[in-house]
Amino acid sequence: MTHQSMTGKTALVTGASGGLGAHFAHCLAEAGAQVIVAGRRIEPLEHVARAIRDHGGDALPVALDVTDSASVLRAFDTIESEGWLADVVVCNAGVTTTDKSLDLAEQDWDRVLDTNLKGCWLVSNEAAKRLINAGRPGSIINITSILGHRVASNVAPYTASKAALEQLTRALALEWARHGIRVNALAPGYIETDLNRDFFATEPGKALIKRIPQRRLGQPDDLTGPLLLLASDLSAYMTGSTLVADGGHLQSTL
Repeated sequence: MTHQSMTGKTALVTGASGGLGAHFAHCLAEAGAQVIVAGRRIEPLEHVARAIRDHGGDALPVALDVTDSASVLRAFDTIESEGWLADVVVCNAGVTTTDKSLDLAEQDWDRVLDTNLKGCWLVSNEAAKRLINAGRPGSIINITSILGHRVASNVAPYTASKAALEQLTRALALEWARHGIRVNALAPGYIETDLNRDFFATEPGKALIKRIPQRRLGQPDDLTGPLLLLASDLSAYMTGSTLVADGGHLQSTL
């Protein structure tokens, strides 16, 4: 993968204020893309955009709440007013809960499904409409999870949303293939971030790591290659596919 592989492309990353979203934004910028960093809070997005610019990239911070169709429309109008058109979209915004299903509040179920599933649909739809109107091809990447394939305790709405997002990926890939718009999924396993680092230092966390065939957590850079493959023209004949990056976790025994 060369740095020129994304030159001339414009990438929108949701949930880009930190964590994996910020990592994805930096990767795409380093590969040559213009990058739109989107999320609910503009201040951390401005920090991410500034860091990209400081490294020679081109970035635009845009406020966007993926659960609100009006916010999605305003964000795309803002992007268009800057003369940009997102032909790569990374639907990364996501939330979870840690409650048992019997203790789960209805509003928490709705919050997870609205963000992880409906949010991807709203953003993908608006992006696809504008690409079709412009007669341009594109690549949409939904960030799913190995928990869309397997389950864990106390995350019922999260696993349901990610499994549904895998199916939505395939459905949209089928509908939009004739427009040259590819829709694929990237399913990470357990990736070490600031949010989970303390847990994985505990005995339960260490026990979980031992169940990963590679006996290690993934690092954000382990997702860089799969992301750039799906975002670039190197995957021009791939749509409706899921790339799993999990250290072999899905292949582990029950």
